[in-house]
Amino acid sequence: MIQPNTLAAIVLLLGYSSAPAQQPSAPTAILRPDGISLTSTEIDATVARLMKDANVTGVGIAVFHNGKISYLKAYGQSDTEKGLTLTPDSVMPAASMSKAAFATVVMRLVQNGVLDLDLPIQRYLPKPLPEYEKYTDLSGDNRYKKLTLRILLSHTSGFPNWRWLEDDHKFKIHFEPGTRYAYSGEGIQLAQLVVETVTGKSLTALMEEDLFSPLGMTRTSMVWELRFESDFANGYDEHGHSLGPQKQSKPGAAGSMQTTLHDYATFLSAVMRSQILDPKTSAEMFKPQVKIHSMHQFPSLASETTTAHDAIQLSAGLGWGLYSSPYGNAFFKGGYDDGWRHLGLCFSNGDGLLIMTNSSNGDGIFKPVFDSLLGKTSFPFDW
Repeated sequence: MIQPNTLAAIVLLLGYSSAPAQQPSAPTAILRPDGISLTSTEIDATVARLMKDANVTGVGIAVFHNGKISYLKAYGQSDTEKGLTLTPDSVMPAASMSKAAFATVVMRLVQNGVLDLDLPIQRYLPKPLPEYEKYTDLSGDNRYKKLTLRILLSHTSGFPNWRWLEDDHKFKIHFEPGTRYAYSGEGIQLAQLVVETVTGKSLTALMEEDLFSPLGMTRTSMVWELRFESDFANGYDEHGHSLGPQKQSKPGAAGSMQTTLHDYATFLSAVMRSQILDPKTSAEMFKPQVKIHSMHQFPSLASETTTAHDAIQLSAGLGWGLYSSPYGNAFFKGGYDDGWRHLGLCFSNGDGLLIMTNSSNGDGIFKPVFDSLLGKTSFPFDW
């Protein structure tokens, strides 16, 4: 058992603030970034109305002000059959929001000199990438030698989102790595292979040691754990039918994280307050790597392009989406899976909003909720 003084020493060694993680508090009035004040009664009424209209089972909302959690509340149910209420500590899959947390840990390794964003990943691997079972399809395509962690984290690898979406289910590079944006879970999974190889640790252990434990994210893991059984949510489809919980047993950087509204809000708050990365490394993570001209994020390899989002400078950072908002530079990450819809959006002024839902209808209330609690954000909801 780790003694308190030993744990404190570990936290200091990792370079985190020793401030305790924020705990859920009773909802109060909030001040929107545009100066408009909203009472908890107004927020409750708005969320309840939107949930009913869109048939959304449960919603968790965290509002940020000056980088801190200013409002945290869950609405609706975690289990309609049992009549259980969704709470800020109900465990849900983070889905693709896992990618942002993973990218942040990768950047800590970069900050500590363990990894180099621009070194070809092949330099980190003991054998050629095509000799790994999952990547034999790349044999004969030497473009894999150009892949770097920067390319993988910025979704410019040329990979499909997932190989099983390909007509032949084979893994391939569709364009010159580093030349354009195409969202890829495969790219993040390859980055996981590199990180696990270099550190000699499983993703589960690395994320726990380098992020979850230091931040006090006590109900978060890259896999399902028995301790989550006390409070977890089922996912629900478009018709309100239960899909059950998503009990991941294999860690995947692209989407296996199990977390809660409170824990992920704690993570976003720590990112905004530079508790995890130093200013230089944080700036690198949020530096635009490539402008995004795709008509929509999915299907990721669609050829249609647009300049519609040039005005807000929609771009890809390292693990995050970026754009220019009325409240300063913004970073965001969504999470989509059957029965789950999430979105976190934060501004350089320290304001922001996290919404997590256990419903496939959840994204139907994103825009009205964000408009109500943040004002006009210029977020590209249509993308």
